[in-house]
Amino acid sequence: MVSVFIIQVTVLDSAFIRKEPFGVVLIIAPWNYPVHLSLIPLVGAIAAGNCAVVKPSEISENTEKLLADSLPRYLDKDCFAVVRAGVDETTRLLENKFDYIFFTGNPHVGRIIMTAAAKHLTPVTLELGGKNPCYVHDDCDIKNAAQRIAWARFFNTGQTCLAPDFILCSDNIKEKLVSALQTTIHQFYGEDPKLSPDFGRIISDRHFKRVSALLACGKIVTGGQTDESEKYIAPTILVDVKDSDPVMQEEIFGPILPIFTVSGFDEAINFINDREKPLAAYIFSSSSQIVNQFLDRTSSGGFCANDGIMHTTIPSLPFGGIGHSGMGMYHGKFSFDTFSHSRACLLRSDGREKLNEIRYPPYNDSSLGLIRYSMETKKKSSCVLM
Repeated sequence: MVSVFIIQVTVLDSAFIRKEPFGVVLIIAPWNYPVHLSLIPLVGAIAAGNCAVVKPSEISENTEKLLADSLPRYLDKDCFAVVRAGVDETTRLLENKFDYIFFTGNPHVGRIIMTAAAKHLTPVTLELGGKNPCYVHDDCDIKNAAQRIAWARFFNTGQTCLAPDFILCSDNIKEKLVSALQTTIHQFYGEDPKLSPDFGRIISDRHFKRVSALLACGKIVTGGQTDESEKYIAPTILVDVKDSDPVMQEEIFGPILPIFTVSGFDEAINFINDREKPLAAYIFSSSSQIVNQFLDRTSSGGFCANDGIMHTTIPSLPFGGIGHSGMGMYHGKFSFDTFSHSRACLLRSDGREKLNEIRYPPYNDSSLGLIRYSMETKKKSSCVLM
């Protein structure tokens, strides 16, 4: 009750939130969108007033060199630095004390980052991946769903953390969906996707071998061709996959789309909820009731109905994961907020001491009466955001 009285007397004061920079932040970017995922966090860090060390991925080595050569031409070298580093150098880099760490990558490395940050009690944002489910309901427009799913899955050769990682659908529409996806892939990339200027390659030999190994799962109904010399893997659809197959257990990060059949909507929901929370969850249905039920009964970093990836293109929406898929958010103003410390501030006069006497001991019945009186006062307080 004393706290209620204190709120009443503070209406004579100035209360506000001051957004302050953390200090020096470390931004560790991935290889799959090396420019975008380096600069977007950096813009937020700069907007919030921080200094920054940017560590691009050494896997995308040409872009790493470009960023290291170009950024110092435009940014104050006393405040911003680009570090070219491999695993060993990055490990040593993490031994230093930073005021904030922003990491985009996979959960395995995310744990390493978080462990290193914990030694200095450094706050972190972790933008991780996961297996993003895509449920296709029986009532959806199959042709439209196939086009939007194929675009989201095979964009950047499937090397997108937000890509639909597997499809859940019933036996009733599986054949129609497979046929529509086959037609779409042909329309997008031609008779031989290897010759298409719109279809890329896998980033490295190591990732090529990892993704190629997943082709042994289930049955290939489209694609499956590979060329190690070019690190080429064709856009591929798998059916008859098992829940225990590696392609259903690990994030694919390549142009492979497995289709897993379920008996219906409830089984799809249970299948999704039995797994780690994904970075994104997708549903295709013409029923707003089904879409809303899916939204209500699942949890994910982001959500998109009747499309893939597009929710992340809207700057007024936050981008980030939950649980296994990450923590924290950014994009638009959320980037500024992520790299800002919200400092609670109160400015009081050094006078008007009579108002403060009620909070000082000794306490008595008179104090209690004043507290009761203060609780009956109906006056809103204000808070100013600065």
